[in-house]
Amino acid sequence: MTEPVIILVHGAWGGAWCWDKFVQDLDKLRADWRTVDLPSSQIEGDPNSDLAVDAATVAKAANAVDGPVVLVGHSYAGAVITEAAPLVNNLDSLFYIAATVPDIGQSHSETARLVKVRTEMDKAIQVDGPLLRLDLETAALALYQESTPELREWAKARLSTQTLASFRGVRTAAPVEVQSRYVLCRHDHALDPSLQELVSTRCDSVVEIESDHCPFLSHSEELAAILMGDY
Repeated sequence: MTEPVIILVHGAWGGAWCWDKFVQDLDKLRADWRTVDLPSSQIEGDPNSDLAVDAATVAKAANAVDGPVVLVGHSYAGAVITEAAPLVNNLDSLFYIAATVPDIGQSHSETARLVKVRTEMDKAIQVDGPLLRLDLETAALALYQESTPELREWAKARLSTQTLASFRGVRTAAPVEVQSRYVLCRHDHALDPSLQELVSTRCDSVVEIESDHCPFLSHSEELAAILMGDY
């Protein structure tokens, strides 16, 4: 049986660069992977780039692969891979990392507000017309508090803007009949663990790790082992 190709989809304000450390651990496990840059996270990009545009971008990348694929979504990208799933021809499974998992008709923002907890990341977000900007120092501590100072600075320097439209776009996709797994990050200061507990019940299985919001940097080897463990 052909092992699935892993499609790695970054969260808001990120880019394919987010996975640079993580894919080194995937390589050690002989995984086949691809990364995607979401249009909504391009620096000063098209402010009309929304959830549907991001989902179409992911589906296009997945459908370019010959064989089955796993969609991996971090944070906001949980909404993206959920919306993209029915558009993917050979979808094997869905894998969520500290992510939102909207119901039909819900947006990422609405899902994130299901639990009324203000996080450190909330304090970093600044609305600037159609774009969401970050206070970089506050955001870096909310996202990467368990990474080394060097990694934290490396990531902070690469954070971008995010379109407001992407957070407001609602899920229209029907459920798909594939396995879904969720990695719940217990030390998360960006997407509160209590919210993750709630939305993870929408998945078939849940693994908890003692990690901040971005385990692909702070707990890369552990996360890679979890992702590859079922293959």
